[in-house]
Amino acid sequence: MNNSRTSRLSGFYKHTPQERLLQVQAWANLNEQDVSALSALTGLTLDQANNMVENAVGVFGIPLGIATNFRINGRDYLIPMAVEEPSVIAAASNSAKLFREGLGFTACSDDPIMIGQIQLLDLPDLSVSIQQIEAHKTQLLALANEAGGSITRRGGGARDLEVRPFEDTSIGKMLIVHILFDTRDAMGANAINTIAESLSPELERITGGRAHLRILSNLTDERKAYATGSVAFSELGDDGEQVAKGIVEAAVFAEVDPYRAATHNKGVMNGIDAVVMATGNDWRAVEAGAHAYACRHGRYTSFTKWWIEDERLHGSIELPMSLGIVGGATRVHPTAQVVLKILQVESATQLAEIAVVVGLAQNFAAIRALATTGIQAGHMRLHAKQLAVAAGATTVQVEHVVRQMIDEKQIRLERAIEIVTQLNQQEGR
Repeated sequence: MNNSRTSRLSGFYKHTPQERLLQVQAWANLNEQDVSALSALTGLTLDQANNMVENAVGVFGIPLGIATNFRINGRDYLIPMAVEEPSVIAAASNSAKLFREGLGFTACSDDPIMIGQIQLLDLPDLSVSIQQIEAHKTQLLALANEAGGSITRRGGGARDLEVRPFEDTSIGKMLIVHILFDTRDAMGANAINTIAESLSPELERITGGRAHLRILSNLTDERKAYATGSVAFSELGDDGEQVAKGIVEAAVFAEVDPYRAATHNKGVMNGIDAVVMATGNDWRAVEAGAHAYACRHGRYTSFTKWWIEDERLHGSIELPMSLGIVGGATRVHPTAQVVLKILQVESATQLAEIAVVVGLAQNFAAIRALATTGIQAGHMRLHAKQLAVAAGATTVQVEHVVRQMIDEKQIRLERAIEIVTQLNQQEGR
């Protein structure tokens, strides 16, 4: 990738979709087939959809936009985001513009280790079973590597095996075996499930117990991604120090109160989910892991931390992030393939780092708005645009309808319909 290119595309939002697409095409060196997939002229067909899910009858479209201004680990990115909610992409881009003045974001990640779980029941002796499993650990890891197939051959493989006893459950004693497996650039769900099933007969033989559930865990706390960034007070306006203080106060609210944390974290996932969806990854698995991780200390809390140091606002995020760039919908969905070309990521861990950076940027935008002008100021203008379109406004009429609703402070579908009707009457429609 050419590291001299900049994601700082001034006035990108002012261009038409076609003009933006041409800029992205030049950035990522896309071919005409790629451009067609992005512009919805081709993309996922009904036949392809039929091979992906059962009872397919159609394809559901979600807007795909580009977040600009991102610099991560010294490298610039244009980041595709698939999301239907107004203001998300604009907020992420505006945040990234501020953070790039502080040299952008820094991100890192763990090795891509997934966890497979095997539930053992009806054990003759729990303590003896644990000892037996530990004694056969090398054999079990070798069996897991054999089941890992191509992932093992590409440098992945079994990294460890753990046992978790539960001595007093409503169904009696239970032993859970965790197989920790490096899935490299795959998300790895299917591989982990296969490995768990492959180990089960041997675990039954070793322990004398009965293997019941054999499934991956979406709490992938061995596979986390981390990001940090900072903004100088001066970048936050004339009252930058007060803005920073307000952001920290809002962040602490989310740290201590689960009711606030749920909404705070939803804002983080606005950014993360949009990247995950755009790349054809499983956003539901990512959501499950993130929210479970937020409860790791026994109480639901914030995904992010914000603090003040050396006249700068600092933020950080740490989340499980099980993403892949090979296999699954990532390699089946034509648009997801083009998205990966735009990102030009070289590993699943790099994609995970991008996702958490976007989550941190999105979080900054949301709590900054809450701590200053309020969340509705910018959001409602974009919502008004959606209402204008829903009311039947033509492309030429949309801006007039939006401006009038905002001036009147009546951002409602009923009012949008009335304005469109008036415009149509004036135009003789």
